[in-house]
Amino acid sequence: MHEETARSAIDRFISAFNASDDSRATALLSQALTSDVVFWGPLGRSEGFEVVERFVLDLRRRAGTMVRSSAVDMPDEWARYQWVFTTPDGGTRLSGTDVVHLRRSLIDQLIVFAGEIEPVAS
Repeated sequence: MHEETARSAIDRFISAFNASDDSRATALLSQALTSDVVFWGPLGRSEGFEVVERFVLDLRRRAGTMVRSSAVDMPDEWARYQWVFTTPDGGTRLSGTDVVHLRRSLIDQLIVFAGEIEPVAS
């Protein structure tokens, strides 16, 4: 799988958070995700396009603008990237790292890690 293909699916997914309306967000998600996507999110594991769609539509109303804040690192069919939700003044509201698996150029598994990892205390 090519990194550009992964980057394209990831960027469509992220664009859904910033879409002008819910129907546009859903259209972008349908271009980025498989119908049977497995989603590991803040509330645990769930499956299906509708689950991720509901998560994105709810979060996009509350969180601000989402941007990919790193390159896409892709060893084989798995990829990871960092993201940030920004406030209207450009500050950071929430950041994290997602890990995705791709099948036929679409995301079929999505693992969301929100927040920073604390360093080990010495």
